[in-house]
Amino acid sequence: MAKVTLAIIAQRTGLSKFAVSRSLSGKSGVSEETRRRVQEVAAELGYTRPSPEPEPLTLGVIFHDTDLINSELHLLIQNGAQSEAQRLGYRLNMRWTHQADEIEAFVRSCAGAVLVGPHGRDSLARAYALGRPIVRQGWLEPLEQADHVGGTDHEAGSAVANYLLALGHRRIAYVHGTPGYRGRVERFYGLREVLEKHDDVEFREMKFDAETRFTEHLRAAHAEGFRPTAFFCAHDGLALTVMSELLRLGYRIPEDASIVGFGDYSAATQISPQLTTVKVFGQQMGAACVRLLDDRINGRIPPDISLRVHITSRIIERASCGPTKTPEIAAPAVSAD
Repeated sequence: MAKVTLAIIAQRTGLSKFAVSRSLSGKSGVSEETRRRVQEVAAELGYTRPSPEPEPLTLGVIFHDTDLINSELHLLIQNGAQSEAQRLGYRLNMRWTHQADEIEAFVRSCAGAVLVGPHGRDSLARAYALGRPIVRQGWLEPLEQADHVGGTDHEAGSAVANYLLALGHRRIAYVHGTPGYRGRVERFYGLREVLEKHDDVEFREMKFDAETRFTEHLRAAHAEGFRPTAFFCAHDGLALTVMSELLRLGYRIPEDASIVGFGDYSAATQISPQLTTVKVFGQQMGAACVRLLDDRINGRIPPDISLRVHITSRIIERASCGPTKTPEIAAPAVSAD
C-alpha cells in the first residue's frame, strides 16, 4: 500500500500542502472547518504522522581554566571533539572552569563528559557520583578505574633517546623546566630508560623555575665538565628558549648543539632553524574522547572495564638536529654575563 503523504491529502481536499500541514499539526493559520475537513480525509486515507526526530544527546567538554601551559593542545582537543561529535550526531557544549560546583552542574546537564586537565579530586568525585560516562584527558592515579585518552610521553622520551644516539650524541641534557608536570617526568623516564643502558653516555636533567635562566644551569654544567651536544626539551616553548639562549651565546645549531622539542605546536616552524620535535596529535585525542563516550553511552564496553586509549606521537625531523661533531671541536664556552 502506497504511503499517504501530505501531497495526497492536499490533492484530495483541494488545499495547499501548507494548509494541510498546519491543520494536522494543530497550528494556527487555518479555520476550524478546514482543520476538521483535513483531519477527516487524513483518517479516511489512513494517514499517520511521522514520528519527530529525537533530540540529539548533549556531550560536554570541561577544560581546566588555569592549565595555560597546554592551551594550544586544548584547542586541538576542542577541534577534534567538535568534529567527531557532529559526525556521530551529538550536540557538544564546552566549559572552562576548575570550580567543583560548576563542574558538577555542567556534567549533570550532559549525557557524558570529557574532563581535560588537572581537575581536583573533589571535582572528580562529584562528577563521577552523577553516574554519567566520563572520559579523562590528564594524568590518572596508578590503576585508577577511569576511562582515559592520552599521548605516549614515556615512549616519546625513549624514541628521542634512540634518535639522538643514532646521530652520535653521547652528552645529552633533558631540559625539564618548571617541576610539577607529570608528562615532563614521564618523558624524562623514557629518555633515561634508554640512555642509562649505554656506558659511554652522560646525561642529566635540568630543572628550573621562571626566576632562573637556562644559561645559569648551562654554565654550572660546564663548570662540572658536562658539555651537552644535544638538548631534549620538555615542550616546544622551552625549546625556543634554549635555542635562543644558545644562539645568543654563539652556538651554531645544529652544528654545535642539536635541539628537540615536544608538541609540534605553531612556534616550531616559525623560528630558524625550524625545530625538530615530537608531534602530539591533540585533534585525534579529542575525537577519541568522543568515540569512547559514544561507546559507553551505547553499551559497547563492559561497565566494569576501564579503558586507556593512547594516541601515538611521532618525531618530526627538521633543521635543529644533526650529527654530533667530532670530539676535538668544542662548543662555545659559557662565560659569566
